[in-house]
This record gives sequence, C-alpha cells and structure tokens, in this order.
Amino acid sequence: MRAAITAVLVAAAVIALAWWVAGLSGSVAATVAGYTVETTVPVALTALVASVLLILLLARLLSGLFRVPARMGRRSARLRRDAGDRAVTRTLVALASNDSRAARTESARARRLLGDTPQTLLHAAEAARLAGRDDDAAALFRTLSERRDAGFLGLRGLFRLAIARKDWAGANAFVGQAEALRPGGNWLRSERAELAVRTGNWQRALALAGPETPTAAYAVAAAEAEPNIEQAIRMAGRAWKDNPGFTPAALAYAGKLRQSGRESRVQSVLRDAWRQAPHPDLAAFALAKSNDPIQRLKEGSRLAQGNPGHPESLFLLAQLAQANGQPDEARRHAEAARNAGMNQQRLYKLLAELDGRHNQPQNDTLRLEPDSGWHCEACGAAHEHWMTVCPACDTPGRIVWGRPGSAASWTSAKGGALRTGSSPT
Repeated sequence: MRAAITAVLVAAAVIALAWWVAGLSGSVAATVAGYTVETTVPVALTALVASVLLILLLARLLSGLFRVPARMGRRSARLRRDAGDRAVTRTLVALASNDSRAARTESARARRLLGDTPQTLLHAAEAARLAGRDDDAAALFRTLSERRDAGFLGLRGLFRLAIARKDWAGANAFVGQAEALRPGGNWLRSERAELAVRTGNWQRALALAGPETPTAAYAVAAAEAEPNIEQAIRMAGRAWKDNPGFTPAALAYAGKLRQSGRESRVQSVLRDAWRQAPHPDLAAFALAKSNDPIQRLKEGSRLAQGNPGHPESLFLLAQLAQANGQPDEARRHAEAARNAGMNQQRLYKLLAELDGRHNQPQNDTLRLEPDSGWHCEACGAAHEHWMTVCPACDTPGRIVWGRPGSAASWTSAKGGALRTGSSPT
C-alpha cells in the first residue's frame, strides 16, 4: 500500500513539473558557427535534459568498455584459482591415499596455478617425501622455512627428514629453531622424544613421555646424567617412588644417596626394594662396603628378612653362610630355595660345591634352567648389566631381568611387574 501511494505521489509530481515547464513563456536563441536556432523555453529545457541523459549514457558505455579487460582478468584469475583449489584438493586426497605419483602431479599443477604459497610448497614437499625424493623435499621445506609466515612448517618438515635419516645433530638444530618460533608446542611429540633419547637429553625425553614410555628407565638415565648430586637424588628418587620394584631405579637412588653420605637411607631403600622384588644386584650393592664374612652375613640376613620366603632371599643366605664357613646352614638354605621353586644352574653349582663336587651330574644338568640375566625384550640380546638403551637394537627401556622365552618374572621400567609364568626367579 505504501509503495502504491509513493508511486502516485511521484507521478503527480512529474506531471506537475511537466505542466509547469509547458506553461513557461518566452523563447531561447542560440547561434553556433553562423547558424541561429530559436525555440521556446519548454522545448529548450527538454532538449537540455535529453542531452544530459545522452551524455551520461555514453559515459557509462565508455566506462564499461574500459573495464572489460579488468573484468576478463578477474574472471581468468578466478578460474585459475578455482582450478588451483581443485588441484590442492586432489593433492590432499593423493597424499592421504599414499599415491605418490598423483600427489606430485597435482602438487605441481597447484604450484603452476597458485604460485609458491605456503600451502602449495608444503604439499609439494610432502609429495616429494612420499615419493622417496628426500633431496627435493628438503629443498622445498628449506624454501618454506625462509618465509616469515610459514617458517615453522618448513623447519618441522626438515626435522622429520633428519629424524628419518637418523641425523640427530641436524634434527636437534631444526627442533631448536622450530621451538623458537612456536615455543611449548605439542608437535611431533614421538619424534622429538626419540631425538631426546638419541641425544641423551633425558629430561626432555621425560617431558615428552607418552603413556607407553618407560618413564622409570628414563628417570634413572636422567639421574645418572645429572651432575648436581641433589638434583640427581631427586630424579632417582622419583624413578624409585614411581616403581619401587624396578631394580635399576632402586640402585640408582641408593647409589646417589651413598655418594652424598646417607648410608642409613641407602640401606632402607635397598630393604624396601628387596621387599618388592629381590634381585642379586641389590644384594651385591648392599654388601659392597663390607669384606668381613660375619658382617656380610648379618647385613644379608637383615636384607633377606624383608622377603624371607623368596628363593632369592634363601639363595643369598646360602651363599653368605658358605662364605662364612657354615656349610650345613648353607645347604639348609639352598635346599629351601630349591623347594621354593629355584631350579637354576647357580643353585646346583652351589650345592655341588657344598658336597665337594666340581660338576653336576649330567642327568641333573639337563633338567636345570639357565640363570636369569639382563636381556632385551625387543631383540633378545643378553647384557651383563642393565642399560637404558639396548646397544644391539637401540630400543630404550626394554632391557629386563629374566630368561628370554622362559617362565621368568621381572619388573618393568613402566611401573609394574611383568609375569610370563609362575617361576619366581
């Protein structure tokens, strides 16, 4: 309704204006190049308005003609951008499906259409990496790393390439530059954790630890690498408190405490650790400061009291009694260890020595189990002592106590006891 009223009012105003112009009196004369034109005022005004409208129309037409090249350029750029976006999408699909050939083809097309943007450079580098062309990928990542807006992406890619070729020094340099650009990030956590392990940066390895990380083993290594004794004690104490049954953690903690002269605390830690998981290395460390057989027997007895029925406790008492010249007592403890389930060569060797024999009869030897020892769960390599990283396969936190492939039990570096059977040692 309002629109109709407005239209009627505008039409009335136009008619009134036209009527007013038509009623104007007088004439208008114009002389151009010797020609004189004379007309009435209404006609002159009408001609003037028509001329203005014609000029405006011509100006609009000329302006439109001048804008044609720009419009064509914008249309061409839009079509090029759309084609580039489609190439980017196809590149992502190819990367996700591990189609290296299609990824390289589409990433090259995207670069031609869109230029070297952070997105196209990153996709081209990833396509080259997928195709195994690490040199090409490194060159593209390096170009990307030089950009102010996307330098982190390039450094991240160079870091991954360095990790893949085990260039630990190069990877360490790249990770430092990348973290300067994006401090505190959670990017490539597993790769950065691996780098920390390979370079011996155990504090960083612990900070990047995931749920499957053998944190106790890492904490022990961090304590061993820490020059400050108090900080080393705290780090080893953390490992031991997190997993009191992990023998290397108890030994590291006791060792650092012994360095600082806290011997009473050392013995307390060792007794607690023996109560959790008796181990020959704990006994050796606990008795290391005494050479007197009587004193060693007393200290060993106190240690064994923490877990008196365990075969390892009984075997320790048998060894110490033999060294103290008490063969009957040694034999009694050795027999008790055998009855408790120990069936290893070291026990029967001790019994043979107590009986005055140098060798175990062949029929008994065939039934014996090999002695427990340190070995790597990952590759099976045997080791004389525990280490954070297996030197045979470079796997961290997988060296355990027991017998490979047997019914042994041991304590893991991740915080719990691993058991593959019922044999206690």
